[in-house]
Parts: sequence; C-alpha cells; structure tokens
Amino acid sequence: MKPALLFYCQHSVGLGHLTRSYALCAALTRRFRVTLLCGGELPRTIARPPRVHVVALPPLGVGPNGFGSAHPRLSTELAWAVRSERIHAALRATRPAVVLVELFPFGRAKFARELVPLLQQARALGAFTACSVRDILVASRQDQRAHDARARALADELLDAVLVHSDPRFARLEETFAEPLSVPVHYTGFVTGPSPEPAGRDDVVVVSAGGGRVGEPLFRAAIDAAPGDVRLKVITGPLFPREATLRKRPNVEVIAAVPNLAQELRAARASISQCGYNTALDIVRTRVPALVVPYATPEEDEQTRRAQRLQKLGLVITGEIDYERLLTFEPGRAQLDLDGARATTELLAA
Repeated sequence: MKPALLFYCQHSVGLGHLTRSYALCAALTRRFRVTLLCGGELPRTIARPPRVHVVALPPLGVGPNGFGSAHPRLSTELAWAVRSERIHAALRATRPAVVLVELFPFGRAKFARELVPLLQQARALGAFTACSVRDILVASRQDQRAHDARARALADELLDAVLVHSDPRFARLEETFAEPLSVPVHYTGFVTGPSPEPAGRDDVVVVSAGGGRVGEPLFRAAIDAAPGDVRLKVITGPLFPREATLRKRPNVEVIAAVPNLAQELRAARASISQCGYNTALDIVRTRVPALVVPYATPEEDEQTRRAQRLQKLGLVITGEIDYERLLTFEPGRAQLDLDGARATTELLAA
C-alpha cells in the first residue's frame, strides 16, 4: 500500500495557492495516498484532483471587515475550533508518512495557532515534515526582519525540508528570505497543471486576473483601451465580486470561469493579465504574446518581481495597456524547469 501524505493549503485573496496545491496533489497520488486540507473557498468551477481526499476547513481570510470567518454560520472563534478538530482528526485517521504544509512559516503567520500543533504532532508520530513555497516570497512587510527571524526559527524547529517550486536560475529563496536556514532547501522546478492540447491561434485577446477578486481595475482598463476591431474574452474568475459590473461592448465577451486557462491562452492571439505564479507559467508554456500588469500593494511585491524577471528574459512585456505594442510582441522561448510536480513527488518519496 502507498504511504499516506497529508497536505495543508490555506488560500484567501486569490486561488493561486489552491491551484498549485491541486497540481501537486495530482502528481503526488502516483506515490502516496493523499489527503488535502483546504482552508479557503473551494469554487465548483475548479476541478478537484482525482484520487485525492479533500477535507474542507471552514474558510478564514481577509474580508471587508478584516480577518475573520467567511462561513455564513460560524463565528471566527467557532471556525477556528472546527478547523482544529478536522485537522487533528485527519492526522489521526491518516497517520501520514509525510506532512506537507503550503507556505508556512514563510507566510500564513495568522495560522500558526493550528499549524504549529499540526507539525509538532506530526513529528511526534514520526512523519517527515516539509514546507511547499513558490518562487518569490513577499519581502516588503514593515516588520520584515522580525518576520523572517521568526520564520527561520520555526522552520528549523518544525521542518525536515523546504521545497521551493522554482528554477534556481530564475529565483532563489535567499533573494526574498535573507535568514540562513539549517533545514535543507530543495529546488523542484516550477509546478504546472495539465499540458494544454495543441491549438491554432484565434483572433482574440484573453484578459484574466486569476481568481478575480482584485481584477476589476484591470478588466476595466483592458476594455476601455481596446480598439473596436480587437476581440476580447474577459475571464473574470470565480471570486470576482458579484456586485461588480463591466462595460458592455460588441467586441467584448465576458465569462465567469474556464476549466483550463492554459488551453485558452494556447488558442489566443494575445493575453493581458496580472502576474501570479500560475498565470505566469501558463503564459510561459503556451508562448502567447502577453502584457502583464502585476497586482501590487505596499506589502505585496511578489507579482512585480516576477513580472520584471519575465520581461528581462523576453517572455512578457509590462507597463500600460497598449494593444499595438502587445499585438506586435513576439515572446522568446523559456529555458526554465517546469517539471516541479514530478520532482516534488520523487523528493518526498525518497
């Protein structure tokens, strides 16, 4: 029988963490019996990976009134209690050989109250514990040095490995996390979803913003700037606010979600998007001419850093939305390791 693996994923503003976790779980089932703990909304439009047991935790995250419960019938404290019960029930039921947590302790500090006990109990059971992190971490917090020092101490205490889902030629952990770690760090390559089918280019520009929760300004700008002879397909995403409305134009099609963004980009003339991890990789592997407008706040610089690196490699362009510039752009060919899901599986199995 395959050994058991317990994977924890918490997503809030977007769906990038969930999408990457789903791709990892699909690969991990080749060597493990996988249980996935999910701590955010689970849109029906995103297919769950087959052969993976998904345990939904009452969603917690940042909303209009700050951090708290997103469950309609649970207070924040009750949501914490139910989450803790389900996490530890899953740990007891699976008795995993591996416990993999997404991002913590390099992020998700608010969830330390449930993640520290999970990792401590996993290690007491003899499980191998590891952290799954993307290519670029947030590195612009006001208390960044103190945050990194706490994260280093927790990583060295609670983890057996850190798995960085990046090609080290593109981004290395120490570039956005300055504290030296004692725990081993492994670079897996980038994690991508299913490969899109070959397709001819249609005469349409795809506009997307991941889950869509913060995509409205980009959608409005793309629609307003589009010449009348350019067709747009705007994919708002499953988290796009219901109260938001977009300008109607004859050359603009608006749809809520698609099962596979990479397939849409494979068949598109061009792309306008933000620059989250998954969207960026879909752009790279489909070689669609792409203009990226990174989502950024004073404490969120991850997408800006990724966009700058991709532009330096000739894979995207950045800046103001300019259709003439976009439609004449020819992207280069990436020399990046995109086999991270398989490599992660083999590392953990070993």
